[in-house]
Amino acid sequence: MFTPASASNKVIGFWQSVGVPARGASLYEALHTGLPFEVYSNLAKVSGIEKSELASATVIASATLQRRAKAGKFNRDESDRLYRFAEVYKSALDLFEGEGDDATRWLRNPVRGLGNKRPIDMLSTSAETEAVLNLIGRLEHGVFA
Repeated sequence: MFTPASASNKVIGFWQSVGVPARGASLYEALHTGLPFEVYSNLAKVSGIEKSELASATVIASATLQRRAKAGKFNRDESDRLYRFAEVYKSALDLFEGEGDDATRWLRNPVRGLGNKRPIDMLSTSAETEAVLNLIGRLEHGVFA
């Protein structure tokens, strides 16, 4: 049986699995101080997206990844881009009722509502990310125009 508490636990469970606070002051602090490097691997694992594709989607160069692995955390801008990816993936996961393969497939394929662009290619800026999230919201509510 679905309850608001179970929905809340699912949301928190997703964010715990990627190693990011779900919301609030702890999220903001984590983004400002830099997400732990493990978040990158966790996001790749949870989403089924190859690490190289995740790096491309979040605009993090391989040399930067190597430096961040040694440092143990990302800087603020990189953390924000990783968070945006996680937010979009979680929204797609919700759209496809928890079916991770379907959510990943949707992210990787051109979408008419995004001008035939792939959602995963539209995560490098906040404006494009917002467009993807808005489309997901419209699809969830049956608003296609």
